[in-house]
Amino acid sequence: MPEIAWYRSLYWRIALGFVALLATLLAVQGVVFLWITGRASDLLPGRSPAEYAQTIADDLVVVLRDQPMIDLDSYLNAKYTTKYRAFVVVTRDGRRVTSRAVMPPPDLERGAMGRLTGDMGPRSGRGPRGGGGGANANPDGMPPPQRQDGSRLGPPFDRGRGGPGRGGRGGPPAIFVPVLVDGESVAMVAVPSEAPPLSLVMRDLGFTLGAVAIGLLVAGVSIGALLIFRPTHRRLRSLQQAVQAIGAGHANARAPESGGDEVALLARSFNEMAGGIEQRSQALLQADESRRQLLADVSHELMTPLAAIRGYTETMAMTDLNLDEGTRQRYLGIVTDETERMEHIIGDLLDLARLEGGGGTWKQEAVSVPALFERVQHRHDPALQNKNITLDRRVAPGADRVSGDVKRLEQAIQNLATNAVRHTPDGGRISLAAEPTPEGVRISVEDSGPGIPVEHLPRIFDRFYKVDVSRTGTALPSGSGLGLSIVQAIVRRHGGSIRAGNGAAGGARFDILLPQINN
Repeated sequence: MPEIAWYRSLYWRIALGFVALLATLLAVQGVVFLWITGRASDLLPGRSPAEYAQTIADDLVVVLRDQPMIDLDSYLNAKYTTKYRAFVVVTRDGRRVTSRAVMPPPDLERGAMGRLTGDMGPRSGRGPRGGGGGANANPDGMPPPQRQDGSRLGPPFDRGRGGPGRGGRGGPPAIFVPVLVDGESVAMVAVPSEAPPLSLVMRDLGFTLGAVAIGLLVAGVSIGALLIFRPTHRRLRSLQQAVQAIGAGHANARAPESGGDEVALLARSFNEMAGGIEQRSQALLQADESRRQLLADVSHELMTPLAAIRGYTETMAMTDLNLDEGTRQRYLGIVTDETERMEHIIGDLLDLARLEGGGGTWKQEAVSVPALFERVQHRHDPALQNKNITLDRRVAPGADRVSGDVKRLEQAIQNLATNAVRHTPDGGRISLAAEPTPEGVRISVEDSGPGIPVEHLPRIFDRFYKVDVSRTGTALPSGSGLGLSIVQAIVRRHGGSIRAGNGAAGGARFDILLPQINN
């Protein structure tokens, strides 16, 4: 069987579909993760711009109180190195600090300076030094925000747009928190309120997220291949090999039926089909063997009378051989006997073929067992008297009738009685008995002869099988070897069974079980 292309394989289609689905899911998850990461500062209070600016302002309050001339640029950029949030710090003494990790918007520094100096255009009078709220008011004149418990969040802060040239509203949106030292605003912290740009997050996390996604993809594909696809692929390969073995003539090949999915059901159906094929194959082989054996047996059985006929006819045809009339008549008698023997063998073969093939006329009627036994005895009376053999007939109550064809049943009992007479010595005894059983009526034919050797019992009903060489007391010539085969065929045609064995006295015993007529 040629190998199919890999892209047409069911295994690869499922695998590639699984990979594509997993890759799509990972891509969607990655985009969602990046989107959430880029906007986490607005979603999580602990990372909001206001909190970030407030943290820097609180830190500067302590630092500027203790070290007014500290290098703020080095200090702040060394401590606040986040890559996702920019900041600007301006002081009244002219120092300006901007984040190095993320560049702030251009107008953020001017906005912070405007709020620190109070130069905010129309709203400059409401700055931290312009009154209207004192040290604890923000540049818009509003008090600092409170927590839920009522405590102040920290120094004042405001939200606005930097740039004095824009009237306090033209710059980018930002958070401004003043740094108050001893009640005086000495610096201003500005943090953009917008989320960090997505390109920045992509630049920083892109490689890591890509590596993680590839790792998840490889791990998912490997696990799926090992746990899902590989067992299915292995069982499908085993099923394919079993099919190829059946095609090659190995009728006993079977596919594994492990698992409870469609592959297992397919393997089970295939095994049932293979079992049926094997049974039919065995039946064909047995039928062929039986045919060969039958031809060999028929040839052997017919060769003996044909050889005798040919020999005696050639002898009588010799012109230079003077045969007296008595010898010629004796030779003619032998030829006649061998011819009748051939006719008997051929007739038995035809009769057996009709019985086993279901042909021929067949009547189903009530048969009287006592009348059947009586006709059998009348048929064999001369032979019984010549050998001084006693024939007993016993029919138990309830076994007087059976269902079947009276002529065929008589033929079966006659064949068994003929064998019994042939193998029963002079002065012996033959018994014909019938008794009821739960399954029907059992008819027994038993003689007082030497019996049947145990090793011959399994083949006693085979065609042309004879055991005369192992039995003594035979006065009649041997039959064709088809009598018991015909008996078995007749009994089976009646839906019964027959069994051969030896009786308690040592003689041969045949038991026939036939259906009983219901009264």
